[in-house]
Amino acid sequence: MSTWQPTQQGLSDLLQLLREAITPSDNKTVQEKLEYFNKIPDYNSYLVYILTKMPQEDQYIRSVAGLTLKNNIRSYFPTIPPQVLDYVKECCLQHIGDGEVGKAVSLVIASIVSRGQVQNWPQVLQVLLEKLDDPNPVAVENAFSTFQKICEDSSRDLDNTISGIQPLEYMIPKFIAFFDHPDFKIRLNAINATSQFITLRSKPLMDRINEFLSALFNRATDDNIEVRKAVCQSLVSLLEMCPTVLLPHMPSLVDYMLFCTQSDDIDLALEACEFWLVFAEQDELRDQLRPYLHRVVPVLLKGMVYSEIDLLTLGGDEDDAHIADDEQDIKPRFHKAALVENELNKEASTSTDNANKKGSLLQDNNYADDDEEDEDDEDYEDDFEDDEFYGEWNLRKCSAATLDVLCTSFQTEVIRILIPLLKHELESTDWLHRECGILALGAAAEGGMQEISPHLPELVPYLLNNLNDPKPLVRSITCWTLGRYSQWIVQTAQQSPEARQHYLEPLVQILLLRILDNNKRVQEAACSSFSLLEEEATTDLIPYLQPILTTLSAAFSKYQHRNLLLLYDTVGTLADVVGEALNTPQYIEIIMPPLINKWQEISDDSTDLFPLLECLSSITTALGKGFKPFAEPVYRRCVILVFKTLEECRLSAMDPSIEMPDKDFMIVALDLLSGIVQALNTDAEPLVAATNPPVVSFLSICIQDEVAEVRQSAYALLGDLAISCFEHIRAIVPQFMPLLLQQIDPQAEHLSVCNNATWAAGEITLKWGNGIRDYVEPLLQRLFLLMVNPQNQRTLLENVAITIGRLGLVCPTMVAPHLEMFIQPWLHALTPIRDNDEKSSAFSGLCEMIKVNPQGAVKEFPAFCTAVANYQNVTPALHESFGNILMGYKNMFGEAQWAQGLASMPLEVKQPLQERYGI
Repeated sequence: MSTWQPTQQGLSDLLQLLREAITPSDNKTVQEKLEYFNKIPDYNSYLVYILTKMPQEDQYIRSVAGLTLKNNIRSYFPTIPPQVLDYVKECCLQHIGDGEVGKAVSLVIASIVSRGQVQNWPQVLQVLLEKLDDPNPVAVENAFSTFQKICEDSSRDLDNTISGIQPLEYMIPKFIAFFDHPDFKIRLNAINATSQFITLRSKPLMDRINEFLSALFNRATDDNIEVRKAVCQSLVSLLEMCPTVLLPHMPSLVDYMLFCTQSDDIDLALEACEFWLVFAEQDELRDQLRPYLHRVVPVLLKGMVYSEIDLLTLGGDEDDAHIADDEQDIKPRFHKAALVENELNKEASTSTDNANKKGSLLQDNNYADDDEEDEDDEDYEDDFEDDEFYGEWNLRKCSAATLDVLCTSFQTEVIRILIPLLKHELESTDWLHRECGILALGAAAEGGMQEISPHLPELVPYLLNNLNDPKPLVRSITCWTLGRYSQWIVQTAQQSPEARQHYLEPLVQILLLRILDNNKRVQEAACSSFSLLEEEATTDLIPYLQPILTTLSAAFSKYQHRNLLLLYDTVGTLADVVGEALNTPQYIEIIMPPLINKWQEISDDSTDLFPLLECLSSITTALGKGFKPFAEPVYRRCVILVFKTLEECRLSAMDPSIEMPDKDFMIVALDLLSGIVQALNTDAEPLVAATNPPVVSFLSICIQDEVAEVRQSAYALLGDLAISCFEHIRAIVPQFMPLLLQQIDPQAEHLSVCNNATWAAGEITLKWGNGIRDYVEPLLQRLFLLMVNPQNQRTLLENVAITIGRLGLVCPTMVAPHLEMFIQPWLHALTPIRDNDEKSSAFSGLCEMIKVNPQGAVKEFPAFCTAVANYQNVTPALHESFGNILMGYKNMFGEAQWAQGLASMPLEVKQPLQERYGI
């Protein structure tokens, strides 16, 4: 029993401060004073004393003391003296049943358990369990409320043995017994506390799963809606984590969940709808779900109709393009550093690259992209943050996401159920039902394309017509759905001029009108949809560049802040896909003035620079030397941004009170510098020469930065400088090489940095020539370990192979002895990539190495022949090298072995070799 007592002066001062905290004139000063109190060792003893031992004080003051105590425990737990913590625990356990401040006491107890771990205070569980049998109903309610918070925060700790006892063996049966308690708050806490252990598959719960299910089912028709929601949540968790326990009950469970999904209470309906989403996502449950599809699909469709609450929340049923955005509604924007890729199978890589650039603003139109390894495919909430759907995760979004997954999983079976229902919705005179039908058609696109495509010649004109609907919500959802079918539209348009005129041209024409719509939601949906069309149509859009650019240029003066960020992406994607076709004076005159205008408007500390600079990076790549008239001020500002960020970092390191800058500004500036140097090539030399301080002065700092994305972008710029302006970095390359070597690490945590450093090493090798000799061996040691690991990313393996090839071109006698070790994965990496200068230099290096060590490539001679046969656009010098190598092997093998080898080659390999090289 603690004997601690407060001093009257200390108590009086703190009470006064707490009163000021309730009705503050200067809240900041009060908070600063309360923070200062944390330096007093027994400050928290005073707080718990006020909370628990001063019933004469105002209840609100005591509760504020409790909340302050809870926050202190969460923030300063390790520094609280043990004797103070013991006093706090003692007082809280004594007053858990306090009718006035029991809730605040409950929060304090849960905070101590969360921060201090339950094994360091096991007696709290014993006391709380005893309180559950207390005759005082307030004590029971507060104890359960505390248990619920502890189970939520510390479920893993509880699922362990503590001092030889497994606490859940006592807690779980006790909780289940309270599922039938007359007080709904206690029933609710009991269900929620127990359900925390479903995801852990805790043994004490699994051992009593039938008892748990029986008690749960008894509450399925509970009078209280919150309890029914908790029942639904528990059943969804069970379906996700241990579905086999539910299978015997599935028929009645399906009936119950279908009933709840159609509840008038939208929160209950959403909880129940999650059941179908989880069910649909689990492939192993497909056979269990199949018999109920004909009942589930109509219910999902019903849930996709906008409710009155949805419409009230959304608003926006009017022309609002002239109204400024609420800045709070604009999501924070982050930049993704540049990854150096070769011009490979662009057909495969363009959409992925563009998707990466689009970040959060475009992917919101798609529920989940299975190709995005870094995305959590399970989390449909994130994928539905689309402003096509606005607001929080709701029944409409959940229903649409579930329909999407069902169409992907069951395809024909679901589409055949859906099509007659869709027909009814799409033909409805009620715009809400037409809108729902169009949403469902879009949701079904990915999985149902095969079944739906025969209907698209009729449906696409219908959708194009709906792009002109008087209702903005119909126009916006139609934009979204057409985006989902853009691949079909583009592929069909490629089949005949009539199809192009019937589908692609009206889609481009009307989407451009919607981009300039007077409703902001429609603008946004049209921009997103047009970006998807750009990725599908690519160069097929070149004939329409004049109207496209004119529209996008006009949008810059019409759009409010939020949609401007999306517009940059749409312009950048267009530049990515049409490439050098953009580099004509008439197009440059249309699109560059608004971009330069925005460039001048946006301040150096605005995150709006991120999408703008990303957009300009795409534009510089497309325009190439056509960007030259705009390059100097853009280049200069990027250099200033880098130096400004570095200086802010330096000041922050010296003075911790100065906030660290956002390094995304530096990353995005480095990426655009890289783009400018790459686009202008040798014409960038005057810009680099005029940089003061010199480029290398900041580059040498950036390639050592602790943030991986800074290093990633810095190595991309280093490689581009090596290509275009090597003389400006030649003197410091020996200083850079040891740092570069550190990043080419087979155990690299940040593969993108490793990738860009590897690529830069290859570019430096070509320009430095024999200067690289001292670094060849250490480079090879690292590159070989990467080359022979097939688990590495495709892009990394390609850049590793190219750099090895270039080292072999410059120093063949040093690399050739290792040929046999790496040639197999080397050929595997580079044979499929598109023919370009990088591939040419790598294969030229391979030929030089084979000349030095022909025996090293003998085992892989068939693979070498396949690579040569697949190489279409060969330079004259490389053609001659290939011919010499083939002839050399023919002489080395002898006629009989050569003839035998040729006979075993596939015709698609043998024929090109005979035609081109006369072997």
